[in-house]
Amino acid sequence: MKETLKEFLYRYRHGWILSYFLIYLAWFAYLERTVTRRFHVIHMPIDDYIPFIEVFIVPYLLWFGYIALAVIFFFFHNVQDYYKLCIFLFVGMTIFLVVSTVYPHGHYLRPRVFERDNIFVTLVKGLYMVDTPTNLFPSIHVYNSIGVHLSIMHSSQLKDKKWVRRGSFILMVSIIASTMFLKQHSVFDVITGCIAATVMYTLVYGGELLAGKKRVYKRPYRGVQEGQS
Repeated sequence: MKETLKEFLYRYRHGWILSYFLIYLAWFAYLERTVTRRFHVIHMPIDDYIPFIEVFIVPYLLWFGYIALAVIFFFFHNVQDYYKLCIFLFVGMTIFLVVSTVYPHGHYLRPRVFERDNIFVTLVKGLYMVDTPTNLFPSIHVYNSIGVHLSIMHSSQLKDKKWVRRGSFILMVSIIASTMFLKQHSVFDVITGCIAATVMYTLVYGGELLAGKKRVYKRPYRGVQEGQS
């Protein structure tokens, strides 16, 4: 029996929360147009020792698919995990927008000339053209990558998919590294992204952690059981 449009919309009514992206994109576009010259410079001494490595454009761009696939997967397979992931992502993205609005900031880390000429450098040049070196912390690339990986690690459907969990970890680490090797972010942006993700982790998944501890504490001690038998 064919599903009617009304039934389809009702079954996937949890998609309403994705309308947040309209707010985010509009707000971010506004910041990109207005925060261009007068801003607070973000810089840490360690930034000067990190080399530019253009091949990291690959994991940097894979970030978009990484986030989208995770949201789509949980959208269709587990509504509770889907809401947790969306709350994790959207709260952090909103904090980023607010910080960028009240404290305009940017950096001067990007190379002025490129020592090599290859497909990766071409892609980096394209990235630099569409993305200004402003509105940087906490790094959304870092924050969202951690959020997606945590959602995968907490997923009951993926708990036996070791290749997915390991692949997610490798991609997450690669994406975080790419933000620095491409000179898209300062180490400061990465640190604040990790801190924000840690705080949100306790808020979103704290209940699960407490429940897990309670289950462990309630287990009878094996030696006591053996002694009583």
